[in-house]
Amino acid sequence: MKTADPISHLPGGALIAQGLRDRRAGHSTIPSILLEIAHSRLTTAGVMPATSEPRAAEPERQLYRLLREEGGDAYSRYNALRRELDSFIHAFEAEHPRLSY
Repeated sequence: MKTADPISHLPGGALIAQGLRDRRAGHSTIPSILLEIAHSRLTTAGVMPATSEPRAAEPERQLYRLLREEGGDAYSRYNALRRELDSFIHAFEAEHPRLSY
């Protein structure tokens, strides 16, 4: 069943939604920096506004730095977040093929 929210039911949808909220609020958080990694693909797919500009220089490094600051195994968390982002993008593009490239 499709809902009005096109992302919450997808794998990683909650993380992406949080990133979008954080980004709109101007916060540099793990979810918002994760979106920067796939900025062009997410804007092309229609997840992010077409008028949005990338905000983070070297988002991969910024994400890893934030993860290290939180402690724990930053390397494993970084890879898990990247996989979650990829899963979301693939699922979104499968549901909305006309929007993806």
